[in-house]
Amino acid sequence: MLDIRKYIRDVVDFPKKGIVFKDITPLVGDPRALSQTVEELARPFAKAGVEKVAAIEARGFIFGALVAQRLGAGLAPMRKPGKLPAKTVAARYNLEYGTDSIEMHADAFAPGTKVLIVDDVLATGGTLAAACELVRKLGGQVVGVACVIELSFLHGRQKLAGQQVHSLLQVESET
Repeated sequence: MLDIRKYIRDVVDFPKKGIVFKDITPLVGDPRALSQTVEELARPFAKAGVEKVAAIEARGFIFGALVAQRLGAGLAPMRKPGKLPAKTVAARYNLEYGTDSIEMHADAFAPGTKVLIVDDVLATGGTLAAACELVRKLGGQVVGVACVIELSFLHGRQKLAGQQVHSLLQVESET
């Protein structure tokens, strides 16, 4: 069993001063580490009957597509506004200063579909909470949320109360 923590690189002061960015490119660049990560993300949901994986732009696409393949499910991309070509549905979420939103195609899945949401990082929880809202707007059933890294010190899990949340690495402090 590989320690995937060894494949996460800290980049100080990116994208702005004071931030320690968790870079996953070494992880996705190593075939064994990537394979194990996908297996560990999918494992808790193997018997949940997942029919679609909703993956959040952009790094969530990497893991979401592979988890969908592993679970025998389809992929439903969630993107920033204006990036999807057909009719979309949106959910807004708060940022430190302002708001943002994510969208997915209105026909991404049928009502009642069991959906797993995948992203690379759970930080403040705003994006993942909006993703859950979006799935519910379309009549989907959120079976859980899976992410590679959870920045526990930001308490994002609190915004996902009532959801099964699975993260592979928990980071307890900024440093």
